[in-house]
Amino acid sequence: MKKFLSSKVFRAIWSIGLAALFYFICPPCFSKTTIAIILGILLILINGSALIARSPWPTHIARVLVGGLFIFSGFIKANDPLGFSYKLQEYFEVFKADTGLGMFEWFAHIALPLAIMICVSEMLLGVMLLICYKRELTLWLLFAQIAFFTFLTFYSACYNKVTHCGCFGDFLKLKPWESFWKDIALLILITMLFAGKEHINELMFPALLGVVFIVSAVASIAFPMYAYRNLPPLDFRAYAIGMNIKDNMKAGADYQPAVYESGFVYENLKTGELKDFTMKNYPWEDTLNWKWNATKNILVHDAINPPKITDFTVNNAEGVNITDSILNNKDYSFWLVCYDLTKTEEDASLHAKLNDFYTLATKDNKKIVGMTSSGAKEIDDYKHAHQALYDFASVDGIVLKTMIRSNPGLILVKNGTVIMNWHWRNIPSYSEIKDKFMK
Repeated sequence: MKKFLSSKVFRAIWSIGLAALFYFICPPCFSKTTIAIILGILLILINGSALIARSPWPTHIARVLVGGLFIFSGFIKANDPLGFSYKLQEYFEVFKADTGLGMFEWFAHIALPLAIMICVSEMLLGVMLLICYKRELTLWLLFAQIAFFTFLTFYSACYNKVTHCGCFGDFLKLKPWESFWKDIALLILITMLFAGKEHINELMFPALLGVVFIVSAVASIAFPMYAYRNLPPLDFRAYAIGMNIKDNMKAGADYQPAVYESGFVYENLKTGELKDFTMKNYPWEDTLNWKWNATKNILVHDAINPPKITDFTVNNAEGVNITDSILNNKDYSFWLVCYDLTKTEEDASLHAKLNDFYTLATKDNKKIVGMTSSGAKEIDDYKHAHQALYDFASVDGIVLKTMIRSNPGLILVKNGTVIMNWHWRNIPSYSEIKDKFMK
């Protein structure tokens, strides 16, 4: 029995059966032809491993590509683990709404440690693959991780749930289908690694491999923890230091808006596939093969060089829009960002420091504006709890999360340009900021 389970015949049976299962359960948003091609490639790699393994070069090329991409992807996410946790929360909220399962709400509550764990595992698995350490464990963990993310990106793309996956943070925003195809490419490469795993042999002495692994593990854990406790060392957002918010709210010189046209979604009566059609080619006469499903606007092409910031709006307590006066202040001003006052850091010494900061800045005729998405009651509760002297304006919560990865966080602005920003753990005294940044 054991011999049969390890035979090529059994491998062919389970791989073909699994491929058939995926083919038939694949939702109609994805072409049956395309899924058949993908599954066919994977079947060839799984059952033709002996042929593929004849040359070591495909395996080594795949090893370098997969290892390098995992390290890069993990590093970019580890640079901003809090931002990545926001993306995971978005996925879990979607799954909770679609399935009704309470476990996704629990996952959303632990999104931050999960985000850090994923960052660490991606970087560490990439290193392990490159140095050929713990081959079997590394390959199976790589496969498990890419299978998980392939499911996430496919679900997001198929049902249009999450606009971008967060795979490369704010450095590179991929659309759902782009992200899915990236994962498919990685899935194929990792399958190639299984096929040629006999060529993946340790590159160093075991003791040296262990040292490299430990150093990599420490660095992989330390980096995202540092980025979380401070601010992202590499800031790719439109509110980064040196960025002018007013300029980023303007479209580029060659700006062209997104183009949509009216279209229809028809269902193939034989395959169940849903397909988009335009006014020019919709099969309204072919009632034997197609049935109307929905009418919708179809994106012809994305906007070209659109504004980097489209949703920055500031309203005062009375609901009056004060965005222009905030951005056009020619003097230095401070923005105290608290995206959710119920989740703001409770440290009493921090709030005493902020009140002292406000007093000194006000005496120096420098404006401090609190910004939050919380309502009037939460603002009133917060001000009473911390004896806060500063007032709050209303800004969208997602915008505030994007502006600074800290709650609260402090931003120094002059005439719409971000001069400097600080995590709540690192806010200097007013005199230090004045001497160093307010020239």
